Amino acid sequence: MGLPEGPLLDWGMTLLGLVILVLAGDALVKGAVNLSLRLGVPALIVSLTIVAFGTSAPELIISINAILDDVPGIALGNVVGSNTANILLVLGVPALLATMHTSECETRKSYLQMLFATFLFISICFFGPIRWWHGLILLGGLAIMLLTAFLDVRRHRSDGIPAADEDVEGADPSIAGWRIAVYLLLGLAGLPLGAELLVSGSVNIARTFGLSESVIGLTLVAIGTSLPELATTVMAALRRQADVALGNVIGSNMFNLLAIIGIAALVGPIPVDPAFLAFDLWIMLGASLLLIPFVFLKKDITRLWGIILSGLYLAYMVIVLT
Repeated sequence: MGLPEGPLLDWGMTLLGLVILVLAGDALVKGAVNLSLRLGVPALIVSLTIVAFGTSAPELIISINAILDDVPGIALGNVVGSNTANILLVLGVPALLATMHTSECETRKSYLQMLFATFLFISICFFGPIRWWHGLILLGGLAIMLLTAFLDVRRHRSDGIPAADEDVEGADPSIAGWRIAVYLLLGLAGLPLGAELLVSGSVNIARTFGLSESVIGLTLVAIGTSLPELATTVMAALRRQADVALGNVIGSNMFNLLAIIGIAALVGPIPVDPAFLAFDLWIMLGASLLLIPFVFLKKDITRLWGIILSGLYLAYMVIVLT
């Protein structure tokens, strides 16, 4: 006996929207990066801004669409759920495949910035709903962090230390101009289409199963939008590039809290479900604090840690869904 046509169509819309979002986000990054470099924008600026925002574009468009469609619970759930998934799932699953030698990484400064962003975001949630002036505060924090990163790289270069951003993600010196235009068009057209399909399908699924939009944002949407980070981290772990894996998670979490919610709050107010204040925000914070042994005590993320992190995420999903 198959699923009724309605639920089946909703699941199809949701999965199709997710696929379109991932592909459109990748196309937008490639197009924007190569156009910027061709126009003479320094690689450093491209790395700190265009690549960072481009890889977060799916989450951003989903959040904006959710607010415009009057389901802001998906916007907040997506960010909180993604940040929790980024640590427990995105670091846990790759560690099951290969030990990540995070003891060799120097991520203390960026990790402290991520914790600052987390505490700032949680504080703002307690003054919810999150309104436009809260968004400006979050975007101000983002601007300070981008400026700090820019000054750090400049200082390293002046000291003769090579920067790590010369090989910019998505850059292709031989790419034709028409291909850049196609990438940009596909990205700009695909993102809103994918977000509309994903949000509409997710809302219908939530109503079918009696779930709130916040729960769908914390689970289905959050896991879906964390898949690109998971794929990147798995490859980094297999290539023994633990710094890429850990840096990817820390940077993604900062952008989720400061940029995505900051911009989304300018579009419309984001109410904070009491369940977030009582449970989900603290799970996100607890997951963030689990990184302390790897950042400050120079511990590797072994397979045992992979089992622990993945198990904690599975337990969290069970609690949320029940």
